Formats: sequence, C-alpha cells, structure tokens
Amino acid sequence: MRIGVIGTGRIGTFHARTLSRHRDVGSLILTDADPARAQELANRIGETAAPGVDEIFKWGVDAVVITTATSAHAELIGRAARSGLPVFCEKPIALDLPGTLSAIAEVETAGTILQMGFQRRFDAGYAGAREAVRAGRLGRLHTIRAITSDQAPPPAAYLPQSGGLYRDTLIHDFDMLRWVTGRDVVDVYAAGSDAGGAMFREVGDVDTAAALLTLDGGTLATATATRLNGAGYDVRMELAGELDQIVVGLDDRTPIASTEPTGPPAASKPWTGFLERFGPAYEAELHAFVEVVRGERANPCDGREALQALRIAEACDLSRREHRSVRLSEIPGRIEPVMG
Repeated sequence: MRIGVIGTGRIGTFHARTLSRHRDVGSLILTDADPARAQELANRIGETAAPGVDEIFKWGVDAVVITTATSAHAELIGRAARSGLPVFCEKPIALDLPGTLSAIAEVETAGTILQMGFQRRFDAGYAGAREAVRAGRLGRLHTIRAITSDQAPPPAAYLPQSGGLYRDTLIHDFDMLRWVTGRDVVDVYAAGSDAGGAMFREVGDVDTAAALLTLDGGTLATATATRLNGAGYDVRMELAGELDQIVVGLDDRTPIASTEPTGPPAASKPWTGFLERFGPAYEAELHAFVEVVRGERANPCDGREALQALRIAEACDLSRREHRSVRLSEIPGRIEPVMG
C-alpha cells in the first residue's frame, strides 16, 4: 500500500513515522506547503518527498492522510473523493458548517472513505469508560465532567486558523461525550474568558471556556478547557452514576496536587502535551485506517460523526456570543447530495 501524507508539521511527522513502520504500508509520498520540511522528513524516515499536492495524485497512491492547516482540509477531502481515494483527516473537516457539509457530501457521492482523527476513541481510558457505561456498571448516569487543559498556548499565528477553543480543543470532549455515553447533546450554555493574553482577544478567541451540556437521556455534563494550565497537560473525564463513579485520565502523571494530608503526591513527571499523552492512541487510529482501507474493519469515525461534534462546538460558540442557551436543533446539519 502506498499512502500520500499531506502536511509534515508536528502531527504529520508523527503520522508519517507511524505509517512508515507499518507492515502493510509499502511506501509513503510526503508533501508540505514548505517543500524543504517534507524533504527533510522524507530523508529521515527513508520515504519519498513530492514538491506539491498535485504530485500526490499524479504519482499514484492508494490512500491519503491529511494533516495540513484546517483551512485546506475540505478542499483536499473533496479532491481525494473525486479521485476515488480513501482519506484519513485530522479534525475538523472545515472551520465552518457549510464547508463540512460540502466535504461530507462529496465523500458520500463518490462512495469513498473518510476517517476523522478523533484519537481519544482509541485511548484505553476512554474505551474503558465507554465499556463501563454501556454495560450499566454506573447505573443511571447523572453527571459527567470533562476537562482539557493545555500546559501552554499555541503560537499566536496558529490562533486565527484554529477555529477557536470550542472547535479546536473542546471538540474532542464533545466527541467523547457522545462516543462514551451513546447519547446526543440537546442543548448547551457556554461561557469563555479572554483574560489570559492579548493574542486571544485580537482574534476574537478565548483562552478559557466552560460549557454546560444536557444529554438526551437527562445526564448533565460540564466541559472546560484552557490554553494556560501551567501544571501540565490535563485531560480527564469523570462519570458519576447512581451505582458507581469512574474517571479517565487519572494516573501518576496527571498534573494535579491534593491539599489533603493523606492525599496522593503531585506527579513527578506530569504530562506536557497531546502527543505524549495520546501517543499510543494516535498510532492505533492510523493502524485502524490501514485496516479500513484494506476492508478489514468498519470506519471507526466517519464524517457524520465529526459533524455532530462540530455542531456542538458551533452551538457553544453561539451561546458564548449571545449569552443564552442554544438547542442543537438550531444548528444546521443537513447534508445535500453533490449533483454530478
């Protein structure tokens, strides 16, 4: 199998290394907006670099992995679909709903594969929580608390193309709320703070956000995120039911300290970032993509699943701007077929 990797930044480099080691992947073609960066990575891992995206499609590949800036995702997904190629794409599909809906329609019209990169679906802790909830171990699930906290903010240049904190960061928590519980979000109330630095205010973004979400079974969930958590990279999900309570992401590297005299000590080596915390999950999702392309398993996260997470993020952003509760039914989600 020959795979084209479009984008060789931090996550693209990680994915290229993973695929280069895969027993069912014969070769890679790498390209990037910075051709020198793609060539340098190709030299390091023994693969081939292409001068641009056109060559990925001209030289011939069996599948495409997209890890470019989000603004390019939808166009590349559509191009791959029209070429009949399976696609793995980092989230989100696009920065807005029209672009997302159009890309999904292109994939479905072409009858090709789009697997989205929601890596937490492959994390052992979240998988364990899903199993416990679905098996009824917690009884009626009444409360969920989801947390995603970055140790340090991204570069200022990244913020305008990120889509904002709800779409860039909390979208993972929104996907997990649905995936773990099997329930949909019906309404949200969200707030945000831009008190952490001028660069957030300059692009109309927030550095800290919180949302209260109601699920269709009556469960209440809170989801919080920040770009400025100096203690370390903190991703957790606490699920409380009438019979039991569990937590994802609590281990000896969780960056939290107890004030109780008999509480556990602070982590000696706290998590510092997403690639370190979710490395095995990122590898697993690429292995799954190869199996999907080979017809050995079903798609674990298609475009419609990604769309639902984005609709929740859109609802939260609207709620923050208008200071009101927003029902998910207010957010468009109809996919129109692409006419040939």
